[in-house]
Amino acid sequence: MSKIIFDCAISLDGYFAGDNRSPSNPMGGVSGLIHQWMFVQKAFWEHLGIDGGKEDGPDGKYIRETIARTGAYIMGKRMFEEGEALWPEDLFKADVFVMTHEKRDPWIQKGSTTFYFINDGLQSALEKARESAKGKDIRIQGGANTIQQYLNAGLIDEFFIHIAPVFLGTGVRLFDGMDKDKYDFQIAEVMPSDLTTHVRYNLRRK
Repeated sequence: MSKIIFDCAISLDGYFAGDNRSPSNPMGGVSGLIHQWMFVQKAFWEHLGIDGGKEDGPDGKYIRETIARTGAYIMGKRMFEEGEALWPEDLFKADVFVMTHEKRDPWIQKGSTTFYFINDGLQSALEKARESAKGKDIRIQGGANTIQQYLNAGLIDEFFIHIAPVFLGTGVRLFDGMDKDKYDFQIAEVMPSDLTTHVRYNLRRK
């Protein structure tokens, strides 16, 4: 049965993105700081169909495993707008459900990625993603606000965060507005690495 998961990087002081985000400044310009662990891995570039990366270690194993288990993605409009002009064709290799008030026909890409634009809320997006995933997991891709909505709705089963050893000091925090009484958290796995610390949590609704 599908799990609802998210997998993302944050700074040591809890920031998911920086200030002044826009399509010309995705993630507020902090991606290189919090995602450096991923950019050095061959597995990341493999997924893009590009020859790149200098390492192929345990970090790469996590990238491959997360991609392999994901059958559909959900994201917010803001994340989509920041990535639309930059992402390579067929980046996700699965259906992506974009939560937005904008009415728009599906964007069918070459390969197996189609973006669907969902106007009637997070439950509707989840139902459509679950049908598309065909038993694989549904990944709440971001941004932080979309992840927060699914957390506060009590819908997340598991998450995996990668904590970069940097302070950003300002920006968008991943867990702002979190309902502290929604879940019990269980640490399922911790793996230190040169550029990040990976922590996987299982969530049980109270």
